[in-house]
Amino acid sequence: MFKKIPNYIKYIFTNVFILFVFIFIFRIIFFTSFAQLENVSSAELKTAFWLGLRFDLKLAILSFFPLSIFVLITNYSFFKYHIYQKIATIYSLIIYLILTLFFLFDFGYYDYLSIRLDASSLRFLSNLKISGQVLLESYPVYKGLLGVLLLCYIIFKIAKQIYLYFNNQKTFISNKIKSFYFITTFLLLSFGIYSSIVHYPLRWSEAFFSKNNAVNQFTLNPVLYFFDSFAYRSEGVNMDEFKKYYPVIADHLGLPKDRVSFERKVTFDTKYTKKPNVVIVMMESVGVKPMSFYGNAIQSTPILDSLIIKSVSFPNFYVHKSGTAASVFASVTGLPDIESVRTASRNPLLQDQRILFDQFTEYEKLYFLGGSANWANIRSIFQSNIKGLKIFEEGSYETEKRADVWGIDDYELFKETNKELEKLAKQNKPFVAYIQTASNHMPFTVPNKKESYKPLKDSEISKQLLAKSGFKSVAQLNALRYLDFNIGRFLKRTKESGYYENTIFVFFGDHNTAMTRTALYEKEHDLNIQLQHVPFLIHAPKFIKPTIIKKNGKLIDLFPTVISLAKINHNNYTLGNNLLDTAYTKTASFVYLSIKGEPAVGLLKDSLYYSKTRVTKTRGLYNLNKKGLTDLQEQYPKQLKEMDSLLEAYYTATKYLYFNNKKLSK
Repeated sequence: MFKKIPNYIKYIFTNVFILFVFIFIFRIIFFTSFAQLENVSSAELKTAFWLGLRFDLKLAILSFFPLSIFVLITNYSFFKYHIYQKIATIYSLIIYLILTLFFLFDFGYYDYLSIRLDASSLRFLSNLKISGQVLLESYPVYKGLLGVLLLCYIIFKIAKQIYLYFNNQKTFISNKIKSFYFITTFLLLSFGIYSSIVHYPLRWSEAFFSKNNAVNQFTLNPVLYFFDSFAYRSEGVNMDEFKKYYPVIADHLGLPKDRVSFERKVTFDTKYTKKPNVVIVMMESVGVKPMSFYGNAIQSTPILDSLIIKSVSFPNFYVHKSGTAASVFASVTGLPDIESVRTASRNPLLQDQRILFDQFTEYEKLYFLGGSANWANIRSIFQSNIKGLKIFEEGSYETEKRADVWGIDDYELFKETNKELEKLAKQNKPFVAYIQTASNHMPFTVPNKKESYKPLKDSEISKQLLAKSGFKSVAQLNALRYLDFNIGRFLKRTKESGYYENTIFVFFGDHNTAMTRTALYEKEHDLNIQLQHVPFLIHAPKFIKPTIIKKNGKLIDLFPTVISLAKINHNNYTLGNNLLDTAYTKTASFVYLSIKGEPAVGLLKDSLYYSKTRVTKTRGLYNLNKKGLTDLQEQYPKQLKEMDSLLEAYYTATKYLYFNNKKLSK
């Protein structure tokens, strides 16, 4: 069988294999000389090596892929012409040389900073004289150059010999068989690049599976990581601006002013005899505007409406950025997502953070979602920062039936989640669980019937009522009604399972759904902050009385509030605060958005909203309780100055903490 395979196909896979071995050798060198993994468990080492092998194979295929396509197109002709031999040999030489230099620089970079080569390393090119001098004085550069030249000679000879070895085809195949080999080879190489059998391809975020950063760094492939991080190479902090505005954020958060420190130690004199469980539910695409409790014309959320009355609710609560990935990042890390390129979760330079979720030290920690945690690279945010976290995703559940692109639907997600939480409750193990819903998202996939739930037909809602509500379609309304139903069904299950009473339930919207302009919240719609205004409620009758707190709240306040309610001693390194603290009165909501296509930031304080674009510095000050979009900058000069300073303080402090809030010393 092997003899029947055309030589040009064998040539491709032989080169990919040799290239893979070459790359893996550098991984072994890194492991033995730089990684410092002596005290790492064998299980983590196995995972690191397995993921590392997949990254290395991906790089080997990507590196040889262009020449592979050329070989497939030319097929037998590839061995007929001498020019093709030169092209193949030179191409191989260039690839091996580039990879070798990448790995050598990576070794030196890691030896210096204990992180793999990333795009931020380009900063050393800003002063080549100093960087070059350091390089010459620290490493045997000239000996290394001789070694590289020798390696190039060896690679040149090997590449030439491989070409000549396969240049002996005697039997030929039909065009039909050629097409078969072309398609099969292309698919195999593509699968090697995708390197996954789940919904998302192999991504750098999977390398951040351990809380031990040394393990994560070893798992990475520096060449792939460099290009993954390249889009974020300029996303740094302006230290002059940060120093200018640090006193403002220090005063706002109660931080020391004589030194830069965001650490706030919180301890409790008394604690609960039995630790309360914590369940956080991220409600996909739920803002205040579509909810009937907050005035929507359609009774869209009867379960949530009744739940809010029995809970602590925050009607002036805002997420920082309109996007699920941005809200997951902010809620977990305690830092707003203010990345303008994509999302902070996708930035490989921001993964190492000190977060409050990790400080539930005596708790079982769980993250549930219906799809894959590779989505938006969310896996690394959770797994690399939270010790002992268990991720439940597609492929993890006893019963799975994929509903749409987002995985299993919310009914099944809540049902499977309850099974796991019930097990822990019966074992008297306290838990903190983060549940990420998805059904209330396009394509709005809901069942024809699920217990008492039935979707409304288009004919059951008049066009006038639908227009008044702001919903764009009945399908959009049905998706919200389905989520509302599932929340009620989930709470019923928790009561039946016996852990409802001793659990703090937290519900928040990750952002509002896209809605049409209506009389309800019309000013927020016109100012483009309708997407950020979401519900936030804490349902825990045993631990706190129902009330409405009208403070300006923001998503990064979620964990400081919840961990304090659970009376867990902690160190808060984030920009969030406990919204239940009666002494905390200097509240404000910080948002990141786009104004006329330009990145902008905004601050909500009481009834005032202040916005400022990041490039042109266009500003606006508005009163949300008054009709019309009248700019009030001249009427409120004092408030304008104060809000501008606090806005810049939040922005610069966020940028600073992105890179200076690492849980491990470097």
